[in-house]
Amino acid sequence: MKFKKLMLAMFFIGTFAIVESHGQELGLRFGNVNGNNVALDAVFSLGDFSRLHGDLSFGGGGVGIDLLWNPIYRPIADSEFNYYLGFGPSLFLGDPFRLGAAGEIGAEYAFADVPLVIGLDWRPYFILVENTNFDAGGFGLNVRWRFN
Repeated sequence: MKFKKLMLAMFFIGTFAIVESHGQELGLRFGNVNGNNVALDAVFSLGDFSRLHGDLSFGGGGVGIDLLWNPIYRPIADSEFNYYLGFGPSLFLGDPFRLGAAGEIGAEYAFADVPLVIGLDWRPYFILVENTNFDAGGFGLNVRWRFN
């Protein structure tokens, strides 16, 4: 029960921080996220073709934090689809503690009439601390609300 209250508090604090920092998109990511199965997913624009993609994950015996820089974020031809590539640090606060790096490749569709973005991505992890290993199973579905 205490863990659920902590997760709820973190969700509201994260939502407030994203709205106050002019976050571009906020939603959920379902799938393998740093060993967990669901995450609060946010995107912060850094310009026309660059962004930060952050996740706060929970549901697997701990809390995971990923902050990935997508230096390549481009449209696919003349469609509403975009593809993105990125990398960044990954942290899991649980048992066992994990610290490493994650990569990301994905595609998303931004609806024109509704401020909704749906995407699929693959996020492999290279864990450096506490046990060194490689996890290639990080597939996920993103559903986000677009604020701008």
